[in-house]
Amino acid sequence: MKTTEIKELTVSDLKERIDATKAELVRLKLNHAVSPVENPGVIKKTRRDIARMLTVLRQKETLK
Repeated sequence: MKTTEIKELTVSDLKERIDATKAELVRLKLNHAVSPVENPGVIKKTRRDIARMLTVLRQKETLK
């Protein structure tokens, strides 16, 4: 997910998306522990997406 897409979301949408992405990351990690994922870069991308969303969320909260 790109930063421009993240910035367009509202605070409540961001929180929902963060929760969903964190759940997806846990699922990916568990699947990877059992049997290797085809593309382990997906885990890295998901982790970075969460970080981007948290950064934008923090920026929006401090501006209010």
